[in-house]
Amino acid sequence: MTAETQRAPWLPIWAGLCASLVGIGLARFAYTPLVPALIEAHWFASSAVVYLGAANLAGYLVGALAGRPLARRWSSAAVLRGMMVLVSLAFLACAWPLSVAWFFAWRLLSGVAGGVIMVLAASAILPHVAAARRGLASGAIFLGIGLGIAGAASLVPWLLGQGLQETWFGLAALSLLLSLSSWGGWPAEQEHQQGGHAPGPAAVSPAVLVLFGQYALMATALVAPMMFLVDYVSRGLGAGTHAGAMIWGLYGLGAIAGPVLYGLLADHLGARAGIRWVLLAQLAALAVLLGSHDLRLLGAAALLIGSFPPGIVPLALARVHQLVPGHARQNATWSRATVSFASFQAIAGYAYSALFAASGGHYGVLFAVAAGAVVLALLVDMLVRDNQAMSLMANSSAR
Repeated sequence: MTAETQRAPWLPIWAGLCASLVGIGLARFAYTPLVPALIEAHWFASSAVVYLGAANLAGYLVGALAGRPLARRWSSAAVLRGMMVLVSLAFLACAWPLSVAWFFAWRLLSGVAGGVIMVLAASAILPHVAAARRGLASGAIFLGIGLGIAGAASLVPWLLGQGLQETWFGLAALSLLLSLSSWGGWPAEQEHQQGGHAPGPAAVSPAVLVLFGQYALMATALVAPMMFLVDYVSRGLGAGTHAGAMIWGLYGLGAIAGPVLYGLLADHLGARAGIRWVLLAQLAALAVLLGSHDLRLLGAAALLIGSFPPGIVPLALARVHQLVPGHARQNATWSRATVSFASFQAIAGYAYSALFAASGGHYGVLFAVAAGAVVLALLVDMLVRDNQAMSLMANSSAR
């Protein structure tokens, strides 16, 4: 650990929080409360607005694949700074709806930035944090996602009062401010560490493959409410934009609580048991979306569902650390897990968009598919339980 990080241990953590806030919390989730406004302002057709939302998910996959090669070419610090600036530019560019292709390209680039940040931010910071503080630091980094969701829920409706174009200007200014405030927080020595040898290929255990599968299915499940919840309440139920904003605000509160709550689950129950309980809770919340039009119940479900996207990240990372020895191999496994997540998230984004159009705007079909993905994630864990136990026992014996 350097004298710089010893004098100001909070600076790298602040940088990581800002990165996840800008690259994922705002770049992805600020778009959701904008969907009704984009449609009502006739910037694009309703079907195009939905597909443009999915562009960010496709970019996230590209970023997850490109993150480690970019860090080897330059440094994690330089790449992360560049990605945060890229998100700011994307927000600025979206203030002018020149064409669907223009908007798609910038939404795609904002997703690329988010994928790179997810792969690199924690691995760039945690080695420079005291071991006793790494759990707290990890939670703080992922908390940025929840803060971005909650911030978007409260900020976007206010900005919309000034105008749709002004909303994009405001998001660009906030992202740039956060980028500049965290500029000096990234550990400088990371530039020299990138030249180190990458870990060689290693056999992937059945337990790790199960985690990849579960993480992919969880990505599939979270996309439907992430993309359509506000529009469902605002237009599907006819409750209006204000009610949609309130629901998204509750989603944002859940997102703030998610990383801390799920981290506690991992500490007290273990990562695997925590994942099971979280999946069961999500299944119950999706059942509410399918079975009730009561805004109070939908608000409670939104609170629970909102905890899912940022909360499963520390749970999955804790599971990786549980299953894979060695920091370098953990980073490589985490990168693969992120690619698995991003792949299915992108596929789900476009599949939900196509299904929404094909069903004539039937939201219930989308939430039913999401519930099916949760059920599959639970079944995958249950069906291979014995194989996982045998694999872990064999690894222990080998050591």
